[in-house]
Amino acid sequence: MKKIFTASVIQSLRRFGLAAALLGCVGVNAHAQSATDGSTEATIKKLIEPRLGEGAKVDSVTKTPYSGLYEIQIDGDVIYTDVKAQYLFIGRVVDAQSYRDYTKEKIEAINKVPFSGLPLDKAIKTVKGNGKRNIAVFEDPNCGYCKRFHETLQKVDNITVYTFQYNILAPDSIVKSRNIWCASNPSKAWSDWMLNGKEAPAAPANCTAPHEEILALGKKMKVTGTPTIIFTDGSRIPGAIDAKALEQKLSSIK
Repeated sequence: MKKIFTASVIQSLRRFGLAAALLGCVGVNAHAQSATDGSTEATIKKLIEPRLGEGAKVDSVTKTPYSGLYEIQIDGDVIYTDVKAQYLFIGRVVDAQSYRDYTKEKIEAINKVPFSGLPLDKAIKTVKGNGKRNIAVFEDPNCGYCKRFHETLQKVDNITVYTFQYNILAPDSIVKSRNIWCASNPSKAWSDWMLNGKEAPAAPANCTAPHEEILALGKKMKVTGTPTIIFTDGSRIPGAIDAKALEQKLSSIK
């Protein structure tokens, strides 16, 4: 039976810590055996792409210095294969001496976000102190970890927070976000809800919130959970972090 590996399956395998998934069962033809002839990277891409599932698109194939492995970039993720495209290796490449995680570095690099390109006018803006430091956060009003992170932000000063209401957890997330967006002071209304559970008044019928735009933005950026914190250097941190970790990250950004 032919095995299909879609991007979601790749993510699942990674979460379960499987180091390698065998693709040999798909069948390696004579063309694969001669992958070293001509453009190896192009040959690998041609062989691997149809095996990853319908609609899968490999962004690039690059030879690595790690024991002859080839790096495959797909849908913001990184996996590896051999020169014959016979095996698919799913896991992290880590330096055994320094513990440098090369896979993590590459994934972070290809998923960097140009902060200046974010539609900040579609975010709730909250300024604390001089507001010189900036972050953007994708949050859902029904997200418990988002509420925890909002508590953390109360301990951090001199920061501007752009909150993108990323409604992915429950049907009423859209309603709650719209009511907050349409409030006279959205920043205060968002804080009242996240900290104290105080709901904003129902939004007027003629007020619209940028739900669809933010949903599309999050999907494009491959934001898969809330909160997701975006920093001005283009890096991101998925999940809630404490004030110390946030300060350290902000201090590391030039």
